[in-house]
Amino acid sequence: MSATTSCLTAHRSASLFSALMADEAKSIARGLQRRDPDLLDRLIEQYQYRLFRYLVYITGNKERAEDFFQETWIRVLERGHQYDGKSKFEAWLFAIARHLVIDWQRSKKPQSLDTLTDPEQESPLQLANETEPSPLHQVLSRESEENVQASLSQIPAIYREVLVLRFQEELQIEEMAGVLSVPLSTVKSRLYRGLQALRGALQGGAV
Repeated sequence: MSATTSCLTAHRSASLFSALMADEAKSIARGLQRRDPDLLDRLIEQYQYRLFRYLVYITGNKERAEDFFQETWIRVLERGHQYDGKSKFEAWLFAIARHLVIDWQRSKKPQSLDTLTDPEQESPLQLANETEPSPLHQVLSRESEENVQASLSQIPAIYREVLVLRFQEELQIEEMAGVLSVPLSTVKSRLYRGLQALRGALQGGAV
């Protein structure tokens, strides 16, 4: 098989996968608009681990994450008609969960995740080519999962969150911007600084 044929085959496969994902998102949107209980059960089963993991990372507390987990699915049922199927369901789901956490934080202390901005926000640092192995993947390949999890817990929540969304939940930069309600440049800046902070934590340095 020639290189050209291989590229065309890969392109067709990617296009087919994208089409299937789009069809699934539209199917979910229709089911949520109908408040289909079977669909909700399937969504909970499919996304419960990822959602709970995300909530644990951004709250730092399993008991609190459990409360937000339950509330998130209640909001999904209540606001299902707002999901139009134009974006990934998990991006919409994480956005709901994140807003619940931010609302709670605003009631408890003056700063939310959104206000913990980078000191050099107006001059964001750019990431390397996304088609190449990411800096985080290179770091993770040399570290045990336990070390990585422990180090992630040491870095600021605003950086921990973007690393989890990008490299564990595998959201694209554009999707992350939607979840976080920030510009693409802000997402890239936080990712860069998060990688630097994670490296420092893994090496036992200050973050």
